[in-house]
Amino acid sequence: MLQVPFIRENKDLVITQLAKRNIDASSMIDAVINLDEDRKRIQTALDNTLAESNALSKEIGNLYKSGETQKANLLKEKTSQLKESSKELTDELGNKVNELNELLYKIPNVPNAIVPPGNSEEDNEEVFKEGDIPVLHEGALPHWELAKKYDIIDFELGNKITGAGFPVYKGKGARLQRALIAYFLDKNTAAGYTEYQLPHLVNEASGFGTGQLPDKEGQMYHVTGDNLYLIPTAEVPGTNIFRDTLLNESDLPIGITGYTPCFRREAGSYGAHVRGLNRLHQFDKVEIIRVEHPSKSYEALDGMIAHVKNILQELKLPYRILRLCGGDTSFASALTYDFEVFSTAQDRWLEISSISNFETFQANRLKLRFKNSEGKNELAHTLNGSSLALPRVLAGILENYQTKDGIIIPEVLQPYTGFSIID
Repeated sequence: MLQVPFIRENKDLVITQLAKRNIDASSMIDAVINLDEDRKRIQTALDNTLAESNALSKEIGNLYKSGETQKANLLKEKTSQLKESSKELTDELGNKVNELNELLYKIPNVPNAIVPPGNSEEDNEEVFKEGDIPVLHEGALPHWELAKKYDIIDFELGNKITGAGFPVYKGKGARLQRALIAYFLDKNTAAGYTEYQLPHLVNEASGFGTGQLPDKEGQMYHVTGDNLYLIPTAEVPGTNIFRDTLLNESDLPIGITGYTPCFRREAGSYGAHVRGLNRLHQFDKVEIIRVEHPSKSYEALDGMIAHVKNILQELKLPYRILRLCGGDTSFASALTYDFEVFSTAQDRWLEISSISNFETFQANRLKLRFKNSEGKNELAHTLNGSSLALPRVLAGILENYQTKDGIIIPEVLQPYTGFSIID
C-alpha cells in the first residue's frame, strides 16, 4: 500500500509512473488527498474537543473543591455536550479512515523508473540470455506426450480425481519432482536462506498484507466456511511471518526459503499453450523471500537474480531474463524480472520464475518496520522470487533432455533421484 505522505509529496510522479500500468490514476490520487484532508480536519476537531473537555474536567474539580457547586454543575452540562461531540467525531474519523484505506488498497505499487511502459508480455524487455538450445532427434515429443510414453505423469487420472490442472506424478516422475524440490532447497539454504515449512492456507489479513486481496481476478481458492484462502504462492505465508513486527536494524537482512504446493484458479485459459504442465491449478514451488534495509534492497534483487541464474546453469537449461513492462508487472511489485526456459519440443519460452522488489508497498500493509540507527521506526523493503516453480522446469527438463533411448536426468540432480535416465 502506498503511503499517503508519499502520494502527497509526489503526486505528479505517482500519476506518471502508474500510467506505465495503463492506469489513469488522477482521480484516485485526488480522492486520496481529499480524504486525507478530511481526515486531518476531523482529527483536529476531535483533538480540540478532547482538549477542551479535559480542561473543563479539571476546572470542575477545582470548583467542587472550592465549594462552587452551582458553577461546577453548569460546566458539567457542557462537558456532556463535548463528550457527545467527541463520540460523533470519533465515529466520523473511523469512517473516513476506513474509506481512505479502502481506496489505498485499490491503488497498485508505483513502478520503478526503469520499468518500461507496455500493455502485456509482448512489451517486456529481454535483458539477458544464456545457454545453447539443444537439437533434438527426429520425432521429439512435447512433455505431455513424454509423460504418457514413460508413464511418469497422469493428467487424465488427476482430472478424474479432481479436475483439469491437477496432475498425478508417478514413479520416476514423482521422484524427479521430489529431487527438484530437495535440490532447490539445498541451493537456497547453502546461499544463506533459512528453511521454513509454511501453512498452505492463510487468513484474510495475510492476503491483504501481501497484496493478493482484494482478489480482483478471482484467482485465489476461497474456503468460505472458515474464510481462509489456499495460498497462490509461499510468498503469502512467508512474508506474513513479519506482519506487525518491529525489527532492529541489526536483524537485517533476513532471508527465508520454503517449499509449498500452490493453488491458482487460472480461469479462462485454453489451448495448446496451456497443455500439460504449462498451466496448472495446483503446482509445487520453492520460494525465496527477503526483508531488506531500503538502501540495500536493489543490491539484494541483483543477488537473487544471480542465485537463480546459477541454478539454471547447473541444470544446463537455456534461459532468458525479461524485465516486465508496467502492464505485466504484478499489483504489488515495483520491479519484476521473469526467468523463462526454452522448451525445444514446444519451440517456445516458458516462465519459470518471477523475482520482484516490492519496496515498502507490502511492508506498509504488513506494518513491517525496523528501528533505524537514529532510533526511528522505518518501513523495510520486501522481495521474493521463485527458486524455482517446478512444473515448467520439469517440462523443460523432459523436453530438452529427451533422446531416442529415454530422458537423461541432469547430472546435478542424479544424486537426488538415484537414477540417470527415464526409459
